[in-house]
Amino acid sequence: MSSEPSVTVVIPTYNRADLLPQAIRSVLDQTLPNVEVVVVDDGSTDETPAALEPLLSAVRVIRTENRGVSHARNVGMKSARGTYVAFLDSD
Repeated sequence: MSSEPSVTVVIPTYNRADLLPQAIRSVLDQTLPNVEVVVVDDGSTDETPAALEPLLSAVRVIRTENRGVSHARNVGMKSARGTYVAFLDSD
């Protein structure tokens, strides 16, 4: 069995501290084994970093300057290690 993830789920986010944990849990609750979750925080100014804190053992977080959702998706895709990449909005 490969140690590489079969799927990487990229979640771009900006100021979604209230909804982001639920979006992440929706991925982690799936039955597909070996899923990588990459959250790209596009320069949030709210409590997003604090909301991510309890989930850091299950997700990889990349923080960038605010450059928009397309940039955040591209950053996530470039860092993905999975064979397949899926995008999930943070809301």
